Amino acid sequence: MHPSTSTAARVIRGDDPFDLAAAQRIARALAAGGEEAVEVDLRHVRVFHDHGVAYLGEVLAAFVGWVSVRGLRQHHFRLLRYLGISPGANLGAEDEAA
Repeated sequence: MHPSTSTAARVIRGDDPFDLAAAQRIARALAAGGEEAVEVDLRHVRVFHDHGVAYLGEVLAAFVGWVSVRGLRQHHFRLLRYLGISPGANLGAEDEAA
């Protein structure tokens, strides 16, 4: 489900470093929200731990609402593919070149 143009997405910003604890905070925020659209903003995160990215991928794969993720790098997309995680989210691949 995509958000309507009149509805602003709720933004959840990731912490630096993006580790398992940061991913768990995002998971709790997604579970607690009832909003139709959510944006997870990781664009300002400089240090990513692979296990945090993997956990976030699992959470996104199970998420039933509309979510957009910004800030993941190509390495993170490869990691998710290697783990067999195919999140049904807008992961912002068009934004990232690294």
